[in-house]
Amino acid sequence: MSDKSVIERVTRETKIRLELQRGEGKGDITTGVPFLDHMMVTFARYAGLDMMLRAEGDLRHHTIEDVAIAMGAAVGEVISQSAARYGERTIPMDEALVQACVDMGGRPFYRGPLPSDLYDHWMRSFADNAKATVHLRVLRGIDRHHIVEAAFKALGLAIRDAMHDTGGGAVFSTKGPVSLKVK
Repeated sequence: MSDKSVIERVTRETKIRLELQRGEGKGDITTGVPFLDHMMVTFARYAGLDMMLRAEGDLRHHTIEDVAIAMGAAVGEVISQSAARYGERTIPMDEALVQACVDMGGRPFYRGPLPSDLYDHWMRSFADNAKATVHLRVLRGIDRHHIVEAAFKALGLAIRDAMHDTGGGAVFSTKGPVSLKVK
């Protein structure tokens, strides 16, 4: 766990630089994908994370996916061992109603779907790299923009709740601290 995470991901398809830390939810975002910029600013605000993100990519799909990979890894780094670990929020946005439930306990799993293959894939890539369980339920909605945006807001608030420090340094698990070393 670290107070700040700096992720650089470079492939033949994308170049990503992400700086992330707990804060006021300020986002300085440039990805070349306007809707992704909007969702990352939204996520930062609702999760209470200060974020500087720069991304370049050959295809929209590659940029969206690699931003999710970097974001998941960064969020996984800044959550403390004594965090509440769990979070749940339901967000209404016009006709859309979306619920997000998270467990930041180290087991990657995603269940959706969202009505956008690109942003459903963002959620899966985020969950895998944050080592988080993420369940999204679209309870109502017609407009894909509203549904996806409500999902990012709900996910952000659920993560904000999960990142809340329980105090005293105690690990919020019956297992206690988990250690895994790869040699």
